Amino acid sequence: MLIHDLDTPAVVCDLDKLHRNINEMHSRCRDVNIPLRSHTKSNKIPEIAAMQIKAGSIGICCQKVGEAEVMVAGNVTDILLPYNIVGATKVERLLRLARRATITVAVDSVDTAQGIADGAKQFGGSVKVWIELDTGGKRCGVQSPEAAQILARQIVDLPGIHLQGIMTYPSRPEAKSFLDETVALFQKDGLPIETVSLGGTGVEALSKALGATEHRAGSYLWEGLDRVRSSADLSDERCPLRVITTVISTPAPGRIIIDGGMKTFASYPPVPYGHCIEYPELRIYAMSVEHGHVDSSASAHHFKVGERLTFIPLHQEMCLNLHDELVGYRGEQVEVIWPVAGRGKVK
Repeated sequence: MLIHDLDTPAVVCDLDKLHRNINEMHSRCRDVNIPLRSHTKSNKIPEIAAMQIKAGSIGICCQKVGEAEVMVAGNVTDILLPYNIVGATKVERLLRLARRATITVAVDSVDTAQGIADGAKQFGGSVKVWIELDTGGKRCGVQSPEAAQILARQIVDLPGIHLQGIMTYPSRPEAKSFLDETVALFQKDGLPIETVSLGGTGVEALSKALGATEHRAGSYLWEGLDRVRSSADLSDERCPLRVITTVISTPAPGRIIIDGGMKTFASYPPVPYGHCIEYPELRIYAMSVEHGHVDSSASAHHFKVGERLTFIPLHQEMCLNLHDELVGYRGEQVEVIWPVAGRGKVK
């Protein structure tokens, strides 16, 4: 089958570009001598995770227990959830996974750690634990080195908890003093500090300079339009993931409608939502639920109903999470169709 034969809208992936992005990222990490742990929330596909591990990833990251369940079912054996796992149901699932794979989680409170410990007493099992630091991201994380030290003292002896170290996101120069002070306090108390995990695509060398023992990154996989447009490299060659659409209406001069809307691309602001490969002058200026509204006034081409247009979506992982499958191709030949096994796994 050729990609031209696919029904639309179809999410497709140029396998040569995908392999190149994976290999280049691992090469950059090897150049600065830092281990890479690939984040799979970008793809949610165990087969792609296996490609990342084969290229050199020491393990993977998932955000939710459901994603980790999918990856363990796909024979991935080392998984980090840099996320607070809260609630007895999730903890039970987490501990079940820990019997089949090496599982690490992040915590930033006694409450979260105690929930895991209570589950371990009831269900058995254990997980590795990192304390999350808020070094400026203003998401989760303890607010000071002293708070990290106090939390570590409180949880280090809890059942089912194997304290291993610390993590933060993203890597930024301003984090150095926070990280250095935390490490020094842990060492002073004899607390475990085997791992310092930092992350973010493009800041591998910074993570190394900040003292990280491993680096986490995921968006390098797709290099979607939101990243390429904000960088100096505007080459479409960095973006393996595309959406093939069909023109379903040409209702007025300068305007065409495609068969992909919010439920295809994701309703993620700002416009233009996607970049057209065939006609870069096109602009998706609005989205209905199932319609893409395209301004074609800058194009000399006379568009007809039934024509196919290919777009790089603005936000690749939000787009992929809306679809059941990803079609991998080389040239114009379909080579593989992967189920997006982790889509919708938000629990």
